[in-house]
Amino acid sequence: MPEQTPSLDPVELGAYFAFMEVGSLIRHAVEQQLMDVGRLSYVQFQILARLGDSPRGSQRMTDLADSIVYSRSGLTHQAGLLEKAGQVTRAPSVDDERSVTITITDAGRSVLAEVFPGHIEVLKNLFFAPLSRPDVEALAGSLTSVRDHLRAAPPRSAAPRRRKTG
Repeated sequence: MPEQTPSLDPVELGAYFAFMEVGSLIRHAVEQQLMDVGRLSYVQFQILARLGDSPRGSQRMTDLADSIVYSRSGLTHQAGLLEKAGQVTRAPSVDDERSVTITITDAGRSVLAEVFPGHIEVLKNLFFAPLSRPDVEALAGSLTSVRDHLRAAPPRSAAPRRRKTG
């Protein structure tokens, strides 16, 4: 007798489909705003935002790729485009000569300052407007739990690279 494939109940299936659709709709609106205002792709915005939020404005490229769940080669390409635009610099890491550090420039910070007001407006109007504060808190808690569960066994593109020791 063949094993029966597990299924999702109607509530789980509805939650999954709603999550996928909301993610697609929000990402489309965000991407449009980023391109219109800052000529940034979604990934380029993620790079600049993570660097802008970093205490020194810098991160190792591999750590940045892991944090935004993007391939290392794809990140290298996007970083090259940002570097050509003068929004980041790349240099060998002072901690590990095999690593490259990416740093946001003043021009990169200026682009972030240009796109953030519209970015926040898109999120407030499209994502948060229909939710009460308790809804937002519950959603944040739920998504944090799912994220933490997924990060416990991340795909290779999101897994921290093991550093070789002496």
